[in-house]
Amino acid sequence: MAQRIVVDPITRIEGHLRIEAELDESNTIVSAYSSGTMVRGIEIILRGRDPRDAWAFTQRACGVCTTVHSFASIRAVEDALDITIPKNANLIRNLMIAQQYIHDHVMHFYHLHALDWVDVVSALDADPAETARIAQSISDWPNSSAGYFRTVQNQVKAIVESGQLSLFANAYWGHPAYKLPPEVNLLATAHYLEALDWQKDVVKLHTIFGGKNPHPNFLVGGVPMPIDPNSDVALNAERLTLVGRIIDQMIAFVDQVYLPDLLAIAPYYVEWASYGEGLGNFLSWGEFPLDDPRDASNQFVPRGVILNRDLSNIIEPDPKDFADIQEFVAHSWYKYNAGDEQGLHPFAGETEFNFTGPQPPYDFLEVEQKYSWLKAPRFRETPMEVGPLARVLMMYATGNEMIKELVDSTLAALGAPIEAVFSTLGRTAARAFETKAFAYAMKDWYNDLIANIASGDLENWNGERFDPRTWPAHAEGFGWTEAPRGALGHWVVIDNGKITNYQMVVPTTWNASPRDHKGQPGAYEMSLPGTPMADPEQPLEILRTIHSFDPCMACAIHLVDATGKDLGEVDATPGIRCRVY
Repeated sequence: MAQRIVVDPITRIEGHLRIEAELDESNTIVSAYSSGTMVRGIEIILRGRDPRDAWAFTQRACGVCTTVHSFASIRAVEDALDITIPKNANLIRNLMIAQQYIHDHVMHFYHLHALDWVDVVSALDADPAETARIAQSISDWPNSSAGYFRTVQNQVKAIVESGQLSLFANAYWGHPAYKLPPEVNLLATAHYLEALDWQKDVVKLHTIFGGKNPHPNFLVGGVPMPIDPNSDVALNAERLTLVGRIIDQMIAFVDQVYLPDLLAIAPYYVEWASYGEGLGNFLSWGEFPLDDPRDASNQFVPRGVILNRDLSNIIEPDPKDFADIQEFVAHSWYKYNAGDEQGLHPFAGETEFNFTGPQPPYDFLEVEQKYSWLKAPRFRETPMEVGPLARVLMMYATGNEMIKELVDSTLAALGAPIEAVFSTLGRTAARAFETKAFAYAMKDWYNDLIANIASGDLENWNGERFDPRTWPAHAEGFGWTEAPRGALGHWVVIDNGKITNYQMVVPTTWNASPRDHKGQPGAYEMSLPGTPMADPEQPLEILRTIHSFDPCMACAIHLVDATGKDLGEVDATPGIRCRVY
């Protein structure tokens, strides 16, 4: 009988995720199952509401993905109502979306993923002078003296000696899979702490453009902040100057801290270029419209599908084609009126509760039956991976010069073939590569915005179709964005001025989906088999690959039991619970 590991909950993610993995006699994973174990109700709540207000509800799907859901929502309504936004509004939206990427990716690398590779306690054994030498050899970041690293080391020592690890609690310190020398561990730990300070400044960009953070204001037809260089209460010259400084801060941190740290850590874990591939199929809705905001064919990140690793053949997905995009529920705790083997396009999507699993707590998922609150989205009935790796592959395949240089130079430095990008390490590196590309693109969009305003164009909103009396009796719209975690689509159906159906197919629904009607695994489930584990009692290797996707379960599950039925108790104790059977 195969040994089964249960990791529930996976920590350092947004929401609740359970992973079950079966091991062979050599402690190598042979199969895995992914289960979203929380429920929400955004899509049901939206029925009957004014579509112009949908963004305010959808951004509450998650505490960290607020901006991306709002943008997908307003784009869906604009598509349904045939609204084109002004140039200034498109540039501001591009800046806000790019800021979200850079902020999110830096936070993910240091605070959610780095501790899978960095042994913080090991940093206590480091020689600060050697750490300083390493830091100065890879970057000109100013905080690189021996004295600085000694101060950080003393801070960590005080935390450890207190017996309260605080930020660094509930990890597998001393695990045999950690390979970094103490000096590199100290370097990464110092930058972990610096990133906490850095992020509090970069979020100001959303406050400038949206009035607040983390739930900025949005507006169908444009952006809410009026533009007036001479006003005290609008987007004026002073605030635009601050935006420029924030962009420079982001570029500096990415160039001098994030990328150098990635390249300093990666050589110690080259074997992870062989683990965690997943499906080999990738989907991107595209992002950052460069001209007409509704023209998906002209975006900085292209829209497309890659099948079976074939970068020479980019397929154009049609989000409104009922044969291209479907969601299945054969192994999900939902039911469809036409039967659970049927796939539904989001325009015809149904969100109906059908919990048939064991009441928690339980030992194992019933994987032959329904076992997750996530549906199973498919492109032409094929499972897809979405996220940074999908976007980087799309940009690489279509000739983005910065991305090609970053990918090729990194592979050369590691002595790895192009196939290495299809891995846990490749997924982690891709996140950093696109962060740099987006940061520099922000500078261009910022300069375009300044030039456009200087030319006298202050328009930021198109209110031509804002009056419901101008709307058709029936309208359908698709709104997209590439959230930091991947392809995000919102589909809205509007009848007589009110929402009659709303479906959100989010990145983690694609990646963390259970088996579908054909028994095909989702990206998480497919990425784990073949991974050897040093100690099944401490499943660090599972965390490395799952965290490389940056799960957001809160976004992925959108249903509540309206009857108030008790669905069971949840153990909210912090940390990772692992059981081996």
